[in-house]
Amino acid sequence: MDMTLYYAPGAASLLVHWLLIELELPHRLQLVDTAAKAQKSPEYLAMNPNGVVPTLVIDGRPQYEAAALAMWLAERHPQARLAPAFDDPRRADHLQWMCNLANMVQPLFRQWWYPAEPAGDAHADAVRAHCAPRIEAQWQRIDAHLSINGPFLLGDAPTVADFYLAMLMRWSRNMPKPATEWPQLAALAQRMKARPSFAALYAREGLTEWA
Repeated sequence: MDMTLYYAPGAASLLVHWLLIELELPHRLQLVDTAAKAQKSPEYLAMNPNGVVPTLVIDGRPQYEAAALAMWLAERHPQARLAPAFDDPRRADHLQWMCNLANMVQPLFRQWWYPAEPAGDAHADAVRAHCAPRIEAQWQRIDAHLSINGPFLLGDAPTVADFYLAMLMRWSRNMPKPATEWPQLAALAQRMKARPSFAALYAREGLTEWA
């Protein structure tokens, strides 16, 4: 299978890149210069009409949405056990967590970084002031879940949901109260960062913070 990942260091493409490394899947990387708005170019929009990363071109066909790509990679490679099988009782929880992270947590970060999008430049500070406690409420809820059901979201072993959660926690590193202020989340972050694939990911994307 021929795969090319269009990515930007540290962006949502990090999840897909990390899993490609974790699963030891051959792939090529194509840097998208988001500072120069390359993700809004006609050429890129022809692949990904949302104008964001990641886009994973699979055998010539572009696919996007980080959460969907993560689930697809896990399902294509069941030997890695990064997603419950279709008949596994944990399957519903797995899908719930992936959708929850995609629909409830990640969009709050979009609002935090780009507050003018939902409310205009004049209301940027108000948007951030509203977002911060909502993100913190998500961390509190997930930390409480981990304290009962952990150490990972589905129990004793990591799934792609934990990779996704780790990426979102990384995004909070410079917020007033980062995710690692919660003990169970901090422990999960340390477990995920200890994986060899994480070090390889950081080396390939040239990242240093939150290492």
